[in-house]
Amino acid sequence: MTQAQSWYKTQKKPRWAPPAWLFGPVWTMLYVLIAASFGTVFLKVWHGDLPSMVAVPFVLNLIANLAFSPIQFRLRSNALAALDVLLVLATLLWGLFALYVESLKLSISTGASDLLWILYANIPYLIWVSFATVLQLTVTYLNRR
Repeated sequence: MTQAQSWYKTQKKPRWAPPAWLFGPVWTMLYVLIAASFGTVFLKVWHGDLPSMVAVPFVLNLIANLAFSPIQFRLRSNALAALDVLLVLATLLWGLFALYVESLKLSISTGASDLLWILYANIPYLIWVSFATVLQLTVTYLNRR
């Protein structure tokens, strides 16, 4: 067991916190969805099918998402991890909203949009990040000093 795992085990967690073994499989599935959907957004921006500003929240989301584990487990900072997970949630909502607006514009101008699958594919990610946000805020509160 690593020092980070040992440290996290000492943290107070709510009774409804999922077991540690569940996080790996859930994030593996989510990263597949993220790679496919975010990758499509980046390709559409690259090909000029979407404005470049639509990619900004997705890039920020990836950065915040990838920063979470080092913040939580290397820095051992619940407060910074709580701020980070709020950024993950906010940038995901921002990105999905921006994509929805672009989808509406495309459906009005062309009668169809091929962006909706990206929105639907990110529903599990949105649900998990919402849950993870509440969990991290609760862990942060329970371990305040």
